[in-house]
Amino acid sequence: MCAVTRIFNDMTVLEIKREISRLKGPQLRELHSHIVRVRHATPEWRKTMARKLRAVEAGKFISAEELEARIARE
Repeated sequence: MCAVTRIFNDMTVLEIKREISRLKGPQLRELHSHIVRVRHATPEWRKTMARKLRAVEAGKFISAEELEARIARE
């Protein structure tokens, strides 16, 4: 078990939130990067991204120019 897991196992969600709110600058960016990496490692995220990439490869998307044109028409 890693050190972070041991620390968080003994903390409530409220305590974790309080600790996070005390983070500044580089520490907060590091935490954010870690959370993004963890989220991107999930099977659900990988399945979603694979589905989206297949749609793009199949031509099921709109270009930036088309999106801008749609927005301009509204």
